[in-house]
Amino acid sequence: MASHEYDPDDNFGHAFHAQSGIDDDDALEAVAWQFLLLVNPDDEDAALQQFAAFQQALAEGGDGGYPVPLLRDAIDWKAGFHVAEDDAQGLMEALDELAARWRLRIDWGLDDDAREAPDTTELLQAAFAQLREHHLSLWTLDTGEATLAGWITRERDEEAMHLVAGALGMPARPGVG
Repeated sequence: MASHEYDPDDNFGHAFHAQSGIDDDDALEAVAWQFLLLVNPDDEDAALQQFAAFQQALAEGGDGGYPVPLLRDAIDWKAGFHVAEDDAQGLMEALDELAARWRLRIDWGLDDDAREAPDTTELLQAAFAQLREHHLSLWTLDTGEATLAGWITRERDEEAMHLVAGALGMPARPGVG
């Protein structure tokens, strides 16, 4: 049996199992709030702003009340990214913006004279590796579309994010899928 250390900052870690579903609005909002806290560590004001946007979209019935696109839209360019899968420039700009929140800069290792757009999978791999050096996790979300989406969390919050993502029905994982 695995031993789990108690983390006083993790007020959610054992509340849901990875395969739990969300049935009512209160539970959905509670899990969405935990998601926003994980992607906005030490920035409750940003989490509150994104939560308000999520609640408004949910109340308006956006995406049929399915939380994943609503949360993805609420965090886009604030605590997450969502770009076309072939938009290397947009991906680099979004990840640069997110890394700056952590006071980091991603070295894309690109030749200024390169004529071809870099491969977005390679860009995600480079960002993941560099963020991992700083104990951060780059998460990617399977959108079911020709897009790339994700966010950055602390590496120590991976288990909590797995639980939250599972409870929200988010097909997300750290790294590049």
